[in-house]
Amino acid sequence: MERNLKNVLVISFGFLLLFTAYSGLQSLQSSLNAEEGLGVASLSVLYAALTLSSMFLPPIIIKKLGCKWTIAVSMCCYVAYSLGNFYASWYTLIPTSMILGLGGAPLWSAKCTYLTIAGTLYAEKAGKSAKDIINQYFGIFFLVFQTSGVWGNLISSLILSQSSNQGEISEEHLECCGAYDCLTDTTNSTGSERPSDSLIYTLLGVYTGDGVLAVLLVIIFLDQIKPDQAETEKEKTPFWSTFLATLRHLKDKRQCLLIPLTMYSGFEQAFLSGDFSKSFVTCALGIQYVGYMMICFAGINSLCSLLFGKISQFTGRKLLFAVACCQFNLHKTCFSFLSSFLPALYGILFEKNKEAAFANYRLWESVGFVIAFAYSTKLQVYVKACIVLSVLVLSMLTYGAVEYLEAKSSPETPAATKKENGGPHSQETHM
Repeated sequence: MERNLKNVLVISFGFLLLFTAYSGLQSLQSSLNAEEGLGVASLSVLYAALTLSSMFLPPIIIKKLGCKWTIAVSMCCYVAYSLGNFYASWYTLIPTSMILGLGGAPLWSAKCTYLTIAGTLYAEKAGKSAKDIINQYFGIFFLVFQTSGVWGNLISSLILSQSSNQGEISEEHLECCGAYDCLTDTTNSTGSERPSDSLIYTLLGVYTGDGVLAVLLVIIFLDQIKPDQAETEKEKTPFWSTFLATLRHLKDKRQCLLIPLTMYSGFEQAFLSGDFSKSFVTCALGIQYVGYMMICFAGINSLCSLLFGKISQFTGRKLLFAVACCQFNLHKTCFSFLSSFLPALYGILFEKNKEAAFANYRLWESVGFVIAFAYSTKLQVYVKACIVLSVLVLSMLTYGAVEYLEAKSSPETPAATKKENGGPHSQETHM
């Protein structure tokens, strides 16, 4: 247990350092690089690349490098994105956004696979429920990981608040802020001018250093995990079969029904970082306040991740999803639950085909990001908020169908086992 816990903590703090940088940069893109919509465009390219990466790369890279080295190499892609922001232009930010997108899917798939395997192996040795251990591991991870939003945005706010270029915001300017924004470049600016280059370089230097430390932490301290003997002795599949494993996984009805819920995660995060931060915070208060707003969100997310992970052991996932649905008008609270429990749900439902399942998770979440960023400059904020809530309602309905399919399976043979081992309702998709 001690060794497993050490590895879980190494991954957790590695992601904490890495996403301290990335969460801060993502929150600022629509405000810091507002000229010609460069910031939002870079995020669209990033998640489009992440979508393509999710379809093809995770199973191949994880199989070749293993989880540990997949995590380390993918983290380097995030460092490249930080470097690209030093001289933000269409020729630097777009290519590094593509690099990050290509590395993002293998990173998250490897992390989810690592935690699921570690939890399963420990549960077998300790004679405990695998899904409970997996939920605990994901709860620990997200407890640590979600605080990255606190630290990343605290760093940005403390550094950018030192700017002396803070002016008074006019009433005319304020009329173009908020839910009924004017859809003009004025929503990208504020009474405060762009921070000085020296402050921006200081901020980016701190973020880049965080990324480098994350890579070193994983390389030095994370153990290379090995699946159980049965999994390591599987017959090797052809290259093309591995290459298309992510797409083949869509033959599972449960995976298809989880697509709206997974896409909601992307819609929600895109709305928060691309629309809410720009139209409500930067426009009305100034870019230096974006970080403080994001700190409140990330802090609640972090605490709820641990709370929901513990509660799920006593209530089960159905009740928690129902509570989240009832609170959809407070969808930030709902997202706090989904961000920690949805990856664990994938690990439990598709335990025999983890890499392809987690690749689909990143794929459809990325599709949500791409769609949300694509219409970001075309619609007013209140319309985009209605879209996000509509997707949430749909996702709750399709999730209910997933639970219905699970309930129909016999207790002795869970649906996840029957379908993923060549049962009557699906074809075998071992990688």
